[in-house]
Amino acid sequence: MLKVENIIFSYLTETTISESSFTLDSGKTLAIIGESGCGKSTLLKLIYGLYDLDNGQIHWKDLEVLGPKYHLIPGMEYMKYLAQDFDLMPFITVAENVGKYLSNIYQDAKNNRISELLEIVEMQDFANVKAKYLSGGQMQRVAIARVLALEPEVLLLDEPFSHIDNFRKNSLRRKLFAYLNQKKITCIVATHDSTDVLSFADEVLVMQQGKIIKKGTPKSIYKEPDSLYVSSLFGDVNEININGNKYFLYPHQLKVVSKSDLKITVTTSYFRGSHYLIEADYEKGILFIESHIDYPIGEFLFLEVVN
Repeated sequence: MLKVENIIFSYLTETTISESSFTLDSGKTLAIIGESGCGKSTLLKLIYGLYDLDNGQIHWKDLEVLGPKYHLIPGMEYMKYLAQDFDLMPFITVAENVGKYLSNIYQDAKNNRISELLEIVEMQDFANVKAKYLSGGQMQRVAIARVLALEPEVLLLDEPFSHIDNFRKNSLRRKLFAYLNQKKITCIVATHDSTDVLSFADEVLVMQQGKIIKKGTPKSIYKEPDSLYVSSLFGDVNEININGNKYFLYPHQLKVVSKSDLKITVTTSYFRGSHYLIEADYEKGILFIESHIDYPIGEFLFLEVVN
């Protein structure tokens, strides 16, 4: 189990991570979400031991995570951390980058391990290509394979799919998280992508201005948002007052009906493939709804809430 207990951290004089605590069971995946600059990346670095804490403790099982004051080379050997800069060696091949820290004593085993990892990140065809010739997305996939090479107990990922094309991202996510689940590797991923959270995380931390403001399962946080900030992390959201109560509703939670007290005027329609995202004015602001009909600009519609 990972235990983060009452940690505080400051880069200079301003507190970056306020007093924060949480636990994570071994083999589980935790997603950390929040706006840019909220402290997600810093929290990952603290868990890895790249910085010294101002206060508090971090433990993995019975081992305390300690920073540069205690280790000549920062970082814990049973963890791997993938930063947003990939740190590949540009003048050696993809296969050599992935196998950089693998033993050369058993060459066949090393080659098999490299092939296995390149298949997970769908880079088999680039095994003999030097890293300097790769695109940003290809470099990111190689970097993911490299941090898996020695099969860490804890894997820390900072925006791991940010440079990868959408058509390949979904396949890669499925393969990677299936592998981590199979191998019982504990994973913490800092991400802006709600798909990483909803489809693959066991638990979620929501951060705002260096504080953990919410923790729970992806389903509970998505379905029961208690603020506009939390709900907006999952996409477009509507803040509506109904009978004196405030609701935070996603576009699919509003449907068009023949008559209701909620009247809107269509201002824009965005084609989304499977549906249209309709932007509309109403008496207290702007609303977004999902619709299979492309309503014309200026049309009046009536809405009701769908549970």
